[in-house]
Amino acid sequence: MRRAAALVFSTLGTKRRPSSRNLSRLLHGSPSVPQYPRLISSQRWPSRALQTVPDAAFPLPSHRRQRPNDLADLEETFEAASTTDEILSGFRALEASLDPGDKRLGLACLKVGQHLDSIGSEDHEKVLTFGLRALRILDVDGGSSISVVMALHVSGSASYNLRRFNDSLGFLNRANRILNTLESEGIDGEFDVRPVSHAVQLQLANTKTAMGRREEALVNLRRCLDLKVSILEPNSRELGTAHRDLAEAYACVLNFKEALPLCLKALEIHKVQLGQNSVEVAHDRRLLGVIYTGLEEHDKAMEQNQLSQKIMKSWGVGGSDLLNAEIDAANIHIALGKYDEAINTLKGVVEQTDSESETRALVFVSMAKALCNQKKFPDAKRCLEISCGIFEKKEYLSPEKVADAYMEIASLYESMNDFETAICLLKRSLAMVEKIPREQHVEGNVLAKIGWLLLLTGKVAQGIPYLESAAERMKESSGLKNFGVGYIYNNLGPAYMKIGRPQSAAQKFALAKDNMDVSLGPHHADSIETCRILANAYQTMGSYALDREFQQQVVAWRSHGSSAKDELEEAAKHLKELKKKAFGSLTEVIQEALSLASRNDSVPSKDG
Repeated sequence: MRRAAALVFSTLGTKRRPSSRNLSRLLHGSPSVPQYPRLISSQRWPSRALQTVPDAAFPLPSHRRQRPNDLADLEETFEAASTTDEILSGFRALEASLDPGDKRLGLACLKVGQHLDSIGSEDHEKVLTFGLRALRILDVDGGSSISVVMALHVSGSASYNLRRFNDSLGFLNRANRILNTLESEGIDGEFDVRPVSHAVQLQLANTKTAMGRREEALVNLRRCLDLKVSILEPNSRELGTAHRDLAEAYACVLNFKEALPLCLKALEIHKVQLGQNSVEVAHDRRLLGVIYTGLEEHDKAMEQNQLSQKIMKSWGVGGSDLLNAEIDAANIHIALGKYDEAINTLKGVVEQTDSESETRALVFVSMAKALCNQKKFPDAKRCLEISCGIFEKKEYLSPEKVADAYMEIASLYESMNDFETAICLLKRSLAMVEKIPREQHVEGNVLAKIGWLLLLTGKVAQGIPYLESAAERMKESSGLKNFGVGYIYNNLGPAYMKIGRPQSAAQKFALAKDNMDVSLGPHHADSIETCRILANAYQTMGSYALDREFQQQVVAWRSHGSSAKDELEEAAKHLKELKKKAFGSLTEVIQEALSLASRNDSVPSKDG
């Protein structure tokens, strides 16, 4: 599935409040940034404020570098410019004719920045320079205006592309606060801020996704859908697609429960608008198959997959869409334990693929998955070697897809206990995701996986740095209290115990406990287990008082289930032993102190 958080948003207008039909057109064109506000010469409309800044008219500059008619011509030329060369040439001419603080120059900087951003310019520093310059000019009084919001959006987008995610988040959050103020207080009735708000929300989702804060990103994507619902015609085709896109986003984070009603709504809209057998309905049904698979409702998944394939075949839709649907069907067979049927399906797909295509590589990955489940490891490894050979040639063309594929292939080698090959593939994946701005959270996951496999193979000293780096990456992207960070600390604890550093181990276990108590809750099974391990670490160090304290927390655990009673009895038994040890150690200390005191009494002092 394509990444829903990377959806490309369309042209966004800031003219008079458009009709729903016009907004629909604006929401589905190109480029991805709000439309540049027109420069309105004060000579032509002397009493009217700038359209996108209704709260203040622009005063005439005190010093005129050009005659009024010449300046008006320059503005007209710049407004009419559409190509990059025309826009840059017009900007240079206008820049030479205006004072540095003239708001018309700020709007011109905004237009250049938006244009470069919309065409996907690789010079992100240049885009950021124009965005910041526009912001400095337009935001002199700290007021709330759409032009300031647009400058913040351009700056946030450029910072995102430069991997300065915290800067991007700062710009976009401020833009969002201004928009909230404008929407709550109301502005010029000629103006609709919803398309601009959509662009800001979408960029917020992209930035948070890149930082690994995918759950937070879903809130922004949900807001994007709400805005489209308020703008587009009810039950329009575009609205159906918007529901499906959000369903994909939820499916990407494995939240299939939330994805299901969204995808069903998309299917309902497309069936009404386009008919039962439209291509859009086929795409909806294919996604439904994936969602039902995630919900482990495999029969429903297979039903939707077969309906999807039937529609695509009736329309003569071939290529990757149909082949991917057949691969999905094979994966459903694997989930159902029908490995021979899966392999037969995949053999049919292989015959329809090019020898060096990504689809062919994915077919062999799925075939290896089926063979692994049949314990046919030599055949599975041959399939994986073929897929790796194809993916290796595409590392520079599709690094994101190849990195994901290497991670999946590594997990299959791991299931066959070929840990060295798994580690090698993960390191190749890591080398790619480090260079992809949107994959910061994935980087932490790959580092953690490499570290864990190194521990598993006895290479503890090599594994610890990977796990430490993984924890840092995850804290940067998801925050200290992300449960993934807790699990990493839980692996670091035994690693430090293994190399004879019990104090470092106890520190990591304590961090893991603090993390899990917040992220999972103190009564979660993993939180209780971490508490037990922490107590054992303190026991190893001879810190019986601390050991007893944490074992008391384990004993205080009250839960349900067949194993709860056994767990509780074991914890209580251990606590009883601890009390004996703690009392014994205290008695020894007292006896030693008394003995020392008696020896001191028997030795005459110098004064005596």
